[in-house]
Amino acid sequence: MIISINSETERNEFDLLLESTTSELNNHAQKNPTKVSKLLGRDLEPFVKDVMADLAVGTVFENSIELIGGQKFPDIVAKKYYGIEVKTTTKDHWKTTGNSVLESTRVDDVERIFMLFAKLASPIEFRSRPYEEVLSEVVVTHSPRYLIDMNLEKGKTIFDKINMSYDTLRKEENTIKPIVDYYKSKLKPGDELWWMDSNANNKSSNIVIKIWNNLSKEEKLDLKFKAMAYFPELFSNSSDKFGRLAIWLVTSEGVVCPNVRDLFTAGGKTNFINGKIVYQKVPRILLNLFTHVPQILENIINTSAYELSEYWGIKTNESKKIFDWINLVNQNSKKIPDAKHLNVKKILSKLILV
Repeated sequence: MIISINSETERNEFDLLLESTTSELNNHAQKNPTKVSKLLGRDLEPFVKDVMADLAVGTVFENSIELIGGQKFPDIVAKKYYGIEVKTTTKDHWKTTGNSVLESTRVDDVERIFMLFAKLASPIEFRSRPYEEVLSEVVVTHSPRYLIDMNLEKGKTIFDKINMSYDTLRKEENTIKPIVDYYKSKLKPGDELWWMDSNANNKSSNIVIKIWNNLSKEEKLDLKFKAMAYFPELFSNSSDKFGRLAIWLVTSEGVVCPNVRDLFTAGGKTNFINGKIVYQKVPRILLNLFTHVPQILENIINTSAYELSEYWGIKTNESKKIFDWINLVNQNSKKIPDAKHLNVKKILSKLILV
């Protein structure tokens, strides 16, 4: 393999170009957020390329900025040596699923790759960092892929964890083995590695299958809050109301829970107090709901309306997704015989307004 070599001076110039590009993109976002917010996925790449090409005029990178088509990696190349991978999210965070660990579509001769990440949730913001500095873990869709975290602390990358540099790993004959060995070393009794050959929804899951009882208290609560946000049927009396949740725990979260029902229904009925109002004989699953409304709302707010539409089976949008969730929970709760005395919609509305 022939590896091209660049000078330190040229690298410094590229760093300045990328920094200027990121700054200019943020200027565009501030001046015209509506336009920029619509530049999802492939629509953003030519926009970034044009901004970078304009800023490259008068530098050693003039006329060398190239937009790479198709499914190649990375998306933009400068002087056939530097690469820029463009990622977007419509959520208000800095994480997403990245590219394949195998890098079978990597553009020839590109040696240094940088991540340019667009957070298109308000306030819109662009950030850029060296690619290997933002890869925190490996997850599985149809193949192992990196998990990107633009806020990742130094020393916390997947490469730090496996004690091997990014460049060394990508040039290994068996790229996956060091990663598999690392995750195997972290398994708890009862946990197994798993591999998903196909996933129609292209959603990532943990590479390790975990047993519910091995999770920390915080991890268990986080999954419960997500479940109550994503699966309104949990608040019904349907005989299969835990079915979708059980599948989601395995396929999306890599968690096996043999007693899903007990997570929400164990404990009978009790009173719920909200200020001076006392609601009598509240079923346990509704008590869990009323007690944790702020945490559940946080998950709804941080999940796109598009994704919630898939979970809920209805079309929602950002402005009414909370109201849609309340209505879905209310409709399902009407089917619980022990909850007929409760106006769930009114209770949730009061709790959310508090």
